[in-house]
Formats: sequence, C-alpha cells, structure tokens
Amino acid sequence: MQFAFTNAPGMIVAFIVAISFLVFFHELGHYLVGRWCGIRILAFSLGFGPEIVGRTDRHGTRWKLCAIPLGGYVRFYGDEDVASRPDFKGLETLPEEERARTLNGAALWKRAATVAAGPIANFLLAITIFAVIFMVYGRAVSDPVVGEVTPDSPAAAAGVQPGDVMAALDGQPIDTFDAVVRYISVRPGVPVVLTVERNGAPVDLTVVPERVETEDRFGNEMELGRIGVVGTRDSGNFRVERYGPVAAIGQGALQSWHIVVSTYDYIVNVFAGRMKADQIGGPVRVATMAGQMASLGIVAFANFAAILSVSVGLFNLLPVPMLDGGHLMFYAIEAVRGRPLSARVQEFAFRIGLFLVLALMVFATWNDTIGRMG
Repeated sequence: MQFAFTNAPGMIVAFIVAISFLVFFHELGHYLVGRWCGIRILAFSLGFGPEIVGRTDRHGTRWKLCAIPLGGYVRFYGDEDVASRPDFKGLETLPEEERARTLNGAALWKRAATVAAGPIANFLLAITIFAVIFMVYGRAVSDPVVGEVTPDSPAAAAGVQPGDVMAALDGQPIDTFDAVVRYISVRPGVPVVLTVERNGAPVDLTVVPERVETEDRFGNEMELGRIGVVGTRDSGNFRVERYGPVAAIGQGALQSWHIVVSTYDYIVNVFAGRMKADQIGGPVRVATMAGQMASLGIVAFANFAAILSVSVGLFNLLPVPMLDGGHLMFYAIEAVRGRPLSARVQEFAFRIGLFLVLALMVFATWNDTIGRMG
C-alpha cells in the first residue's frame, strides 16, 4: 500500500521530515563552530515546548527532541532564552574566565563565526543535495533556441523569430533555455534587451515580459513574467547532463545562487508593485508543498528540501533581532563603535524583532489560508 503524501497526515509527515532535517543541520552549524570556539553549550533541541526524549552528553549539553516540530535551537551558556538573547544581569556576576565561555562574552570574531555558521550550514547542505542529484540523476537541459513564438506575445511584438538563438539577456550570456525562463520569470513589466543570433549575426531586441498567473500540476497558483517563446524537442536538443563530483558541486553552488537571486528579485518586484506578496508562505504552505513533492518521489522531495534549505538560510540572515542576521548586525555595529550596544538598546531591539517575526508569520499564515480563498 502506497502512503498518500497529498492528504493532511502525509503532508504533516513530509513537513516534519523536511523541516527537522534542515533545522538539525542549521543548529549543527551553530553547535560545531561554537564548540570549536570554546563556547559552552547547554542544549541542542529539535523542536520547541515539552521535551519528549533527551540525553546529556559528557560536555554537559542536553540533546533533546521536543513536542512542537516547528524549528529548533542551540542554547549557549549565558543565554536568557532560546533566541540567544544575552542574560545581561547573570553575565555581570560571572568571573572573567567563565564569561569567556558564554556566547556574549566570547571574542567578537568567535560570536560572529558561531552565529553565521547556522545559515552557512543551510547553504552548504543545499549545495550538497543539488550536487548529489546532478551526479546521480543528472540535470535536464536544452539549448536556448526559439522553437515557436506565441502569437500576440511580447516576443512576437519585439520581432523574435523561430530559429533565433537567444545568446544574452541584458548583456549577460546565456547557454540554456532554463536560464531564459529563470531571468524572464522575475521581470514582469521590466524591459529586457534580448540578444539573438540570426543568420550568424547578433540582433538586439527589446522585449517587455507580461505578468501571467499560472498553475502547477497540483493547482498551486504562481505569478511570473513571460515573453511567449517556446523551446521544442527538435530545436532545443533536449538532454540530460551528468557531472563528476567537482563539477556537480559547482553546479550545486550555482543552483543555490540562482535561488538567492530569484528571491531577491521577487522581493524587489513586490515592493515595486510588479508582483503580489501572496507567494510569501509559512508552515501551512511548506507542509502542503512538502507532501506534494514527496508524492512525486525522492528526487523531487530532495530538490524541494534543497530549495527550502536556501530559504531557511536567507530568512535567518535577515537583519532582524532574534534572528541570526540581527545578531550579526549587532556585531557589525560593535565592530564599528568599538563597544557593544547597551543592554537597554538590545532588549528594545529584541522586542521589535519579536514583533516583526510574529507579524511576518501572521501574514504568511493569512496567505496560506484565508488569502488563498480570495
């Protein structure tokens, strides 16, 4: 009997597997670098809330699995809570030798390295997953050759013709049809200079992608830019390319970078009014997509996990107090000023950070539920 990942229990299982895997590596990054820097670690937790099972190792770290599988944390010596907010009053009472073993009392570079290690671990995990996929299963590619031009499309209006070889977008060379789709999809309403090779000579055409709403095979709505060119099997030379270990790692890093750039472009489009903010999702959407990708098989699920890992890394790098990026922002200010911000300022900033994170979660949950009914 095949397990149905597209029903509610299946989605929950797929979500817990994916998020626990990513959170474990994120927190492992904090843990390993923190230990290397001599910072004492009190707890390593998968999940929040009541402890289900756990053990304390010889270093005094409590490894535990908790009841609410929506994240995890590493709690350092001298932290007031799981968000690594410093216990300023407690730190003042510690001897200098003990204070140096706390996160807040360690050297600035040790603090920065320990905090940055979490998001970096997510990026490295994504690169590794992509690399394994490219080595074992390969990557489907096709040449950037125009097979068909959709009538009355932006490409038709710009003068694109079947047989044109798309060579560059805004001066950036391209070598696959996927590169065209990726670049155009996040630029609705933005003029793009498309350089094509026609009869052996370069021709520059200005095309303005139209914003379209489409659905994937599961009915999930997506908003993207499109110019109306189609690659065909005859024109595109469709193939699967496999890579050796070194090349696969390079391709994995490139794929991860594409996700970073696409995320940035989407945010810019939202603020510019070219795209809607309804693509910002929270746990409900992640769980839904986890189940959908799991139903397609291990490769689709692993690819989804890699994309999600990059997203987790990027989210944690936001310069918002409570997140890793907020801590790094404080450390950067400290490096410039020559001294840390006062305890009062940091406490106030953490309250603002908590409000921002909660507001984002409410907005994302609205998008995932009520917003999708509209």
